[in-house]
Amino acid sequence: MLLVAEADQITVTVSAQVVTETERALARKLPDALGYYREALRSSGLRIVHDPSPDEIGAQEDIVAHPPDVPIVVAAMKAKVGFLETFNRRHFLDDAKVTVKAGIPIGTPGDALAWARERLAQG
Repeated sequence: MLLVAEADQITVTVSAQVVTETERALARKLPDALGYYREALRSSGLRIVHDPSPDEIGAQEDIVAHPPDVPIVVAAMKAKVGFLETFNRRHFLDDAKVTVKAGIPIGTPGDALAWARERLAQG
């Protein structure tokens, strides 16, 4: 998706929490890739949104069963994204109620790419 965003075809939106979590994981598992990741973020035109406030999180605490994931869904809702992309099958994809509660389609990166292609084709 970052390549599609880099071509100015879509805007990829991510919460500050997701950027931080990704950087921590890369630093731990693939520290040599951290510089490439940061460069990809800069060149993609990625829109980074602020994490929701504790009050905003509390108001939506039942939106997803895993409490640490609530801020991610709330940030997506606040940013009015068209699609929430995730690899998190257990907490997002296997629970169809999350999509209904959030009012946002949620799927895998492949699903997100198909969704974006469909929108681009409609033009």
